[in-house]
Amino acid sequence: MNPRSIGVFDSGLGGLTAVRQLRRLMPSENIIYFGDTARVPYGNRSRETLLQYARQDLRFLSSFDLKAVVIACGTISTNCLEALREESDIPVTGVVEPAVERAAALTRSGRVGLVATRASVASGAYERAFRAADPALEVHALACPLFVPLVEEGRCRPGDTVIETVAREYLTPLAEAGVDTLVLGCTHYPLLSEVIGGVMGPAVSLVDVGAEAARSCRDLLVRQDALTDGGEGSARFYTSDRAMNFQRLASLFLEDGAPGPVEQVDISQY
Repeated sequence: MNPRSIGVFDSGLGGLTAVRQLRRLMPSENIIYFGDTARVPYGNRSRETLLQYARQDLRFLSSFDLKAVVIACGTISTNCLEALREESDIPVTGVVEPAVERAAALTRSGRVGLVATRASVASGAYERAFRAADPALEVHALACPLFVPLVEEGRCRPGDTVIETVAREYLTPLAEAGVDTLVLGCTHYPLLSEVIGGVMGPAVSLVDVGAEAARSCRDLLVRQDALTDGGEGSARFYTSDRAMNFQRLASLFLEDGAPGPVEQVDISQY
């Protein structure tokens, strides 16, 4: 048993979808979340800038007594995961490998789609992971840069003409390519599941990278005999921009009400 906390970070609020899954899978665990809302989105940044941001995010979380860290950001997972693992004494889980394993197991046709940020697609990390999982898979990767800012503005519901128009524009080539499994390669994207599913059709399986990362973290802690033993876990939330803005949208991602107190952090100090 290990009562220490699990740290989670993302460029903004999208990582809260991973927090939601962690709470569902491991309700006794304590979670510390940092959302770098002052610098969102990460998806259009250079790798050098991403690595700088990720190191600061991880240094902030490492100021707490943690037993594991989940990088609930597809862009950081695809561009910086190995560097962060080498530099950290805390086990670090990303979103790529768990999601790829799930998608490879689900596909029936061998045609798999990926939607993610520009930086994630440009990194080629998902394609490399798919080739390692099954070289025969046909992978169609697509950058969707407008998804994150629209989700952060709450424009993610079916019937919203803006997000539905953007989704159709982005996703029609994937539907025409005949993919039967689609990886939502950013933790913001599960909030678009209904919209994306409406474009892709019911025969296409959607893979939530945050949910798969949460399962991977749970499996890691089980192997290490490091789960918290009983009781109800807590969650603490930190942001690099105004706490009021974070609280306003957090319930949309968590789906169980407001997150409670949120503290603003000067991330430049880390």
